[in-house]
Amino acid sequence: MIDTGEHATRELLLAHARTVAEQSDRHAVALESMLAILRSTRLDDRAARTMAIDVAAASLVEIRMTTDQQRDSMLEPVIGAFARLRSDLRPLVRFGDLDVQFVEPPVTGRALPGEVAHAARAIVRSAVLAFVDTGESRRVRIQWDCDGLNLLIGIRDDGRGEMTAHDDSLRPIAERVSALDGDLSVASTPGWGSELSIALPLDPPVEPDQTITAVPLSPREREVLSLVAAGARNRDIARKLGISDNTVKFHVSNLLRKVGARSRSELVALAR
Repeated sequence: MIDTGEHATRELLLAHARTVAEQSDRHAVALESMLAILRSTRLDDRAARTMAIDVAAASLVEIRMTTDQQRDSMLEPVIGAFARLRSDLRPLVRFGDLDVQFVEPPVTGRALPGEVAHAARAIVRSAVLAFVDTGESRRVRIQWDCDGLNLLIGIRDDGRGEMTAHDDSLRPIAERVSALDGDLSVASTPGWGSELSIALPLDPPVEPDQTITAVPLSPREREVLSLVAAGARNRDIARKLGISDNTVKFHVSNLLRKVGARSRSELVALAR
């Protein structure tokens, strides 16, 4: 018999698979459209380039929108994620000598991104096993909480109280926490036990502004960028501005570097 958590996970995976399949179809259509445009004998180079850029730019926007929607759809209620954790640790409670106490997160806590929920469960399981491996722990207390920006995890045992952040047993935990830009601290009191305190951000780190409007460009560079965005070739730009082809190449190279674009097409998409 499948429990509620397993059923919900299966539904999420099926929905994710459908989204990936639909997205692949849309990408294929975009690429086929670009090939048809570039191979057309009824369009000159400038018109073909302009139309291909439009298709590519629209496809990039759709990719970003789909990615955001997919991330939102994979959110997991914090209570549900904690319930799955309890299920994961059930064998230790049922068949071992360990007394595991669970302090549930508030019902109103923010939903967790799928990556954070998965990592949080793995972190707690690794921590509990690390405590068990010492052979001295008889009781472990697990608490989740949310402060609106982070998932806060507290794990405490009643062992010897000798654990430090540099213990090899905690290395997998430290690596997972670091991968999510989280924080890990370990506090131990000899004879009273050790406590792990972990904060996992619920939002991805803010990326620096890569829009062209935020990048300092010279007047000449903006003239070149405007013509590049219009689909003009280097020799057309050189003729329009009264400069050499090599100077145009120099300006285009600088524009790519300054805005962080990897290709001329990406530069055009950003400019448009």
